[in-house]
Amino acid sequence: MSYVPQIKIPATYMRGGTSKGVFFSLQDLPERAQVAGPARDALLLRVIGSPDPYGKQTDGMGGATSSTSKTVIVGKSTQADHDVDYLFGQVAIDKAFVDWSGNCGNLSGAVGAFAITSGLVSAERVPANGICTVRIWQANISKTIIAHVPMTNGEVQETGDFELDGVTFPAAEVQIEFMDPADGEGSMFPTGNLVDDLEVPGVGTLKATMINSGIPTIFINAADIGYNGSELQGDINGDAAALARFELIRAHGAMRMGLIKDVSEAAGRQHTPKVAFVAPSKSYTSSSGKAVPASDIDLSVRALSMGVLHHAMMGTAAVAIGTAAAIPGTLVNLAAGGGERTAATFGHPSGTLRVGAEAALVDGQWQATKAVMSRSARVLMEGWVRVPGDAF
Repeated sequence: MSYVPQIKIPATYMRGGTSKGVFFSLQDLPERAQVAGPARDALLLRVIGSPDPYGKQTDGMGGATSSTSKTVIVGKSTQADHDVDYLFGQVAIDKAFVDWSGNCGNLSGAVGAFAITSGLVSAERVPANGICTVRIWQANISKTIIAHVPMTNGEVQETGDFELDGVTFPAAEVQIEFMDPADGEGSMFPTGNLVDDLEVPGVGTLKATMINSGIPTIFINAADIGYNGSELQGDINGDAAALARFELIRAHGAMRMGLIKDVSEAAGRQHTPKVAFVAPSKSYTSSSGKAVPASDIDLSVRALSMGVLHHAMMGTAAVAIGTAAAIPGTLVNLAAGGGERTAATFGHPSGTLRVGAEAALVDGQWQATKAVMSRSARVLMEGWVRVPGDAF
């Protein structure tokens, strides 16, 4: 019996923020995977090692968590005044499914560096020393991201002393601006309200702020679901009943936001929306054992991604947090003490994160102009990734 040999595809394995993913230049993909469709999805699933009923992704590049089961495709931009187009694919671990419905804010921090190193940014725009401004078109959500990438002696600077909670080692700081971060074509608050009563059968009626900024996100009060905001992954991810409740909340919130028409559709849209719970600032000990005093944060936030509590905070959810914190009356803003603010520092399971945001009331509707935060990024491995030739 004959077997199809493996093929090799140029790829780079990168950390961006608190996530890791396999990065591809669009032109390096096999021709049939250069366009959206089943072939591309099948290729990326095989690269990452999904679907894996064991939940380990042993036969692929995935790390068996939502933050390490990710793929990125970058190409020369098709948009005016942009350098590159960036497409993000969230790969399910135990299902044959790639979710293209949203962005990854953490990996956004690595796109600029990858684009420069791959020669996708025009040479005249890349300084030998200083900061290279990379204009990124986020193709999943049709938004602009500006990455400020440090350069030293003609190369991307990756090492430095910038520390990011959730990442073990320091690195160079990359400032990321998410321009006009409202996600999608509609209102930033799709229900028209800053706070809604969200009815969830089997759970009850919960106060909820549902916002499209960075990524569609449903915020609820920690106290309303029996938490205090200091929980770590082990407090929730081992509780199957709790995870099922969160998925119910997410599904019914998605319906209220107009993202799906029936709760049954939520299973096919795992990446969005996110669900998070907020609480006033409270001292706690992070997952690394670091003490986080209440005085260091404005509020506590815990968020779920792909069905489990995230170990830190998704970058796109941080954009939603910053934007909601800037708008008086949202649950996020109220948890932070209320009033007007242009930045918020929140506690998450791995530590703290500060995110800035600008929002204004225009013709009776809230609009966000941008959200800003710092990430770091580093190449972990580069070369080729191999997959069986008949895998896609």
